[in-house]
Amino acid sequence: MKEIRIFSPATIANVSCGFDVLGLCLDNTGDEMVIRKVTEPGIRITKIEGQQLPMEAEKNVAGVAAIKLLQAVEHTGGFEIEIYKKIKPGSGIGSSAASAAGAVFGINKLLNEPFNANELVGFAMEGEALASGAKHADNVAPALLGGFTLVKGYEPLETLKLNTPSELYAAVIHPQIEVKTADARSVLKQTVSLKLAVKQWGNLAALVSALYTEDYDLISRSLTDEIVEPMRSPLIPGYSKVKEAAKLAGALGSGISGSGPSIFALTKGRKSAEAVAAAMGEVYQEIGVDFDLHVSAINQEGIKILATK
Repeated sequence: MKEIRIFSPATIANVSCGFDVLGLCLDNTGDEMVIRKVTEPGIRITKIEGQQLPMEAEKNVAGVAAIKLLQAVEHTGGFEIEIYKKIKPGSGIGSSAASAAGAVFGINKLLNEPFNANELVGFAMEGEALASGAKHADNVAPALLGGFTLVKGYEPLETLKLNTPSELYAAVIHPQIEVKTADARSVLKQTVSLKLAVKQWGNLAALVSALYTEDYDLISRSLTDEIVEPMRSPLIPGYSKVKEAAKLAGALGSGISGSGPSIFALTKGRKSAEAVAAAMGEVYQEIGVDFDLHVSAINQEGIKILATK
């Protein structure tokens, strides 16, 4: 195999109560990438369509992640990367993660898979560091593993794939404003009260339990962010109105997707997800802010191979 075309999916990070440790993978929104072996050493990005992004490998998240992988393996040749960007940078649904995870996934396949999924997450995190200034795995892990993922720890890195209830769907609205991940991180406090931390731990543990028992009521009661949402929500116009609209339309819960400005809601069933998406959209229609809507099942596979040569 000398060339691979892949679909690299969008993701939702944090999922309310799991800041920097919890994420999930979307099914029908994502980028496409083509990666091919070449004899010339190193990484070259030969084409980017859909967004204006750096072509230099050292300045592109896909290139940085790929370079890190190559440093860890004996390979005399190199790779060319084409990126067909459909996830807007700064959207809050894992744009940089899709590029970084897709690059290392594709190269690993072309090298006959010398690295496991957890190791690939580590390489992809290097791209996230370029984008946001922090090595976080809550987007790249679900992109690579699929479904819901939990980062058990960063030192050493350990990622776990969790159970996904069969009827769980996500509705995501992306208001057409940009919130850069680095800016969203800058508003966060570095210390939190023990009282809030205990509440957050309880919500996260309950959500993980609810995923395995497929208890949708417990999922609903666990999707609460005591720490990050209060600091980031002022960056997103109409945020509280969108949450209220989602709740009234039947959402299990909702929150900021990653660093925003996208807002996600989880539902039981596709029809409910479509109703919730429509309700969230009505809020931004009234405010006068353009938006994109996504309704998706949870993608259990993660990155998908579309073609090989």
